[in-house]
Amino acid sequence: MTAQTMLASMRTLLGLGEPNYVQRWYQARNGSDYAGNPPWCDESITWAAAHSQDASDYKAVCPKGDRAYTVYHAQDYQRLGEWHIGTADQVHQALPGDIVFFDWSGSNDIDSIDHVGICEVNLGGGLLQTIEGNTSDACKRRVRDASVIAGFGRPPYSNSPTPPPPSKPGTAPPWPGRYLTQPPIMAGVDVRTWQQQMRARGWHLAVDGAYGAASAAICRSFQQEKHLVVDGVVGPATWKATWAAPVTP
Repeated sequence: MTAQTMLASMRTLLGLGEPNYVQRWYQARNGSDYAGNPPWCDESITWAAAHSQDASDYKAVCPKGDRAYTVYHAQDYQRLGEWHIGTADQVHQALPGDIVFFDWSGSNDIDSIDHVGICEVNLGGGLLQTIEGNTSDACKRRVRDASVIAGFGRPPYSNSPTPPPPSKPGTAPPWPGRYLTQPPIMAGVDVRTWQQQMRARGWHLAVDGAYGAASAAICRSFQQEKHLVVDGVVGPATWKATWAAPVTP
């Protein structure tokens, strides 16, 4: 099985409007809780996998069976260890055939996912060219950036291309000399500097100069991604990694 057979199947849907045969096919197989035109972005992914010329694509793309609800589909990849959070670092590693999940509010929270498509081309710079069903009531190509990508699942295709190398690490400014932690909420230029760099890496947090619960939660997720001690505290190692840590494959 390869990503190319899955992509070829998805391309056959380009230009499809609604109501359509994907919705009818899915409803015939699974029923529907929706009247009229049900949402069909994930139904289109399931349809393309089931109709691929390589029958094994279905198991790779839908490891737990048919999916119409994007949150459940993303959780399938998470449970299999094939979930990649939608930071700029990780989006740089996305491959053609990866299943890309979106949250229009800009979080990386699986429970907040609104939409799904498939990566056709990694354009670099945190941009992906995707094919998506149910976008403006049709199946279309889109260009999306890391700010709306919650994450992506990687189906276990064979003969997949090697992920692109990480961007050249930068050099961290000197550690400010104090540990950023909470409670109480800490504030200062050092907090804002750290927040700005985390935003530049693709993490979704406010650059307000206040290190509160939201900043600490992002810090813990970043530490986990980079295999650091997960304590939600920006000390010397986490500070350096914010600028210089290589991307984890």
